[in-house]
Amino acid sequence: MTISIPLSPQAELAAEVAVDLSRVRYPQYGRYLDELEPGQVFEHPRGFTFTRSNMLEFARTFMQANPLYLNAQYACACGFADLPASPQMVFNVILSLGVQNDSEKAIANLGYYQVQFLRAVYPGDTLRSFTRVLERKDRGPDKPGITRIRTVGVNQDNAVVLQYERKIMVGWRGERRPTTPAPQVTVAFPGDDTPTLHLPLVATSPAAGLTGPNTYLEDFTAGDIIVHANGRTITEEHMALTYSVGNSHPLHFDRRFSSSLSGKMSGEPIVYGGLVFAWLEGLASRDVSEHAVWELGFTEGYHTQPAFAGDTVGALTRILAVENVPGNVPGTLPSDELVTAGYGVVTMQLIGVKNISAATALEKYGADLFIKEDDKRALGKDKITDKIFEIERRLLVKRRPR
Repeated sequence: MTISIPLSPQAELAAEVAVDLSRVRYPQYGRYLDELEPGQVFEHPRGFTFTRSNMLEFARTFMQANPLYLNAQYACACGFADLPASPQMVFNVILSLGVQNDSEKAIANLGYYQVQFLRAVYPGDTLRSFTRVLERKDRGPDKPGITRIRTVGVNQDNAVVLQYERKIMVGWRGERRPTTPAPQVTVAFPGDDTPTLHLPLVATSPAAGLTGPNTYLEDFTAGDIIVHANGRTITEEHMALTYSVGNSHPLHFDRRFSSSLSGKMSGEPIVYGGLVFAWLEGLASRDVSEHAVWELGFTEGYHTQPAFAGDTVGALTRILAVENVPGNVPGTLPSDELVTAGYGVVTMQLIGVKNISAATALEKYGADLFIKEDDKRALGKDKITDKIFEIERRLLVKRRPR
């Protein structure tokens, strides 16, 4: 239905309407610790429609080398209906959509847990994001607390494409203005405690000429350490890129806000961690994931130091396990042996460093580089200030064609 509304010339009204300072409002977004109640569910605003152009732009900006996210013909030959969005883009968008409700007032993102990618996202798909507050840990009236949340992304058919948990450090509201209340509606949370991966795969593989020769399943052995050659210098581009995925935390693009903070977070805007993660994965991609057909997920991961414009980041990967595809187990991959026989699962640890080459970092720190930073104190070891990121990830990788 189309409506018609006649429009008269617009008159200027500002000079005729008195200014009433008693009616000033200061909308506030995010949530303080006392505003995050366990069991609370948010349906996050806006949503995000994926297009071929923004998917390709993301993959290229973050140096993705896997043709699955760059070449529609290759993706279709692998069994996908069209060019899929890179899982990193899906992760960044779903997380960012939730910031307005669950973490725009956060002091720090403490970690990602049990990240699982369950469906492909194609051009034209529109994703929405939901969060449930799982736990709130009070550390005392004068200390910020810790909230654990689960976030789920669904497509236009309400099918879950991604789910994960994270922990955020949040302060009490105290005398500060309350945040804008969430809509008072009952929202059904779409997450699943026993998720199932839905993946369109085929037994045949596309021509090998589009990929390098050294990233098939057989090229990985548990214990391998791969030092990725290139680094990536981050510029002030990161501020625009933060909002391009929908992240509204002012710490990442508002210099006035970031400079008003105290401690090591004070000063220039901090690069949104999801972008750092995406660059590190891209730097690693031609060495570990050119023959990957799916990012199964991330077990646990942390940003151990912030990054700023001007920092140069680098990456290393350690192979933790190489396994056959599990079959006929609820919540795992399809059990068609003709398909799954051509693939295996590689679990790896991705490490990020800054302002030092990956090779120099390995020479300087050795095995300590791969120890969790939070475990260092108990082991009597110093934390590594050059290290900025650590996570475990699992990839579904092709076997070498016979």
